[in-house]
Amino acid sequence: MNLLSRLLSEREWLMADGATGTTLFNAGLMSGDAPEMWNFDNIPAIQALHDGFIAAGSDIILTNSFGGTRARLKLHKAEDRAFAINQRAAEIARDRADRAGRPVVVAGSMGPTGEIMQPVGPLGHAEAVAMFEEQGRGLMAGGADVLWAETISSEEEIRAVAEAAANIGAPLCATLSFDTAGRTMMGVTSSAYAALAPTLAGPPLAFGANCGVGAADLVRTVLGLTEAAPDAVVIAKANAGIPKYVDGHIHYDGTPDLMAEYALLARDAGARIIGGCCGTQPAHLVAMRAALESHAKGSRPTLDDIAARLGGFSSGTDGVTGGDAPVSRHERRGRRRG
Repeated sequence: MNLLSRLLSEREWLMADGATGTTLFNAGLMSGDAPEMWNFDNIPAIQALHDGFIAAGSDIILTNSFGGTRARLKLHKAEDRAFAINQRAAEIARDRADRAGRPVVVAGSMGPTGEIMQPVGPLGHAEAVAMFEEQGRGLMAGGADVLWAETISSEEEIRAVAEAAANIGAPLCATLSFDTAGRTMMGVTSSAYAALAPTLAGPPLAFGANCGVGAADLVRTVLGLTEAAPDAVVIAKANAGIPKYVDGHIHYDGTPDLMAEYALLARDAGARIIGGCCGTQPAHLVAMRAALESHAKGSRPTLDDIAARLGGFSSGTDGVTGGDAPVSRHERRGRRRG
């Protein structure tokens, strides 16, 4: 049994980590630079990234390898180093997890290729599988416990990731980003994903949602996932509020108190793995863990409950959980993991 499966068999919930990108930008990463190169060029910053999340109580940390496919690394003339870059990302995370003094799962982050897959775009299935397989082999060679696909938007791409994981015999977790009226950019709804996940090659140990619009929308997505798949292990990784441009940089307005409320609502909605995405810092995770440990699981929330505690939704309906939900005035600005 892999470490994640063992912990899930022992615990009602696990806490994942927070925002890789936000944390590294705060540490000096410049826009347009590849975070993955810091696995070689700024190792102390990557160690501090993982150490901060572990100290905050994370049971799962994601490697610094979100853009680690050949397609993404090609933008930085590093495509031929894909295996080594992913291996190094996992080695750093494995080292920090092994120093934690408690079990911490190392999850190999695998983001989208950035290309549109056939039949809409040019990227073929076999080519995508090969890229994800190369990335996955590097991550597992470096010590990852599981592969963790995130911020995926199309059925075609998640099928390619799952096939790659199955080809190398690696356990998989997989989250889509639902950010357009409760759907992914390519139109997948939460209920459609819940139906798709068990049919994937090597069905994921856990699946769910990350990034998206804000905490309220993500909890609504969790409701859709758990309604359609009540026995599944569902993942929730919401952004820390809504992004705003402040003093020349993107700032997320979610407070630790708001993220604590989100964590409780996500658990009440049926999520068993709960963490944060863009903007989520250790202070948010500390508040989230404290809330989860000090409050018993509550009843399944309604959309009105979610809106009252987290603010309104980005759309009146997500095509699954019903219409006429309270709508926030916030607008979505930008989209990227961490």
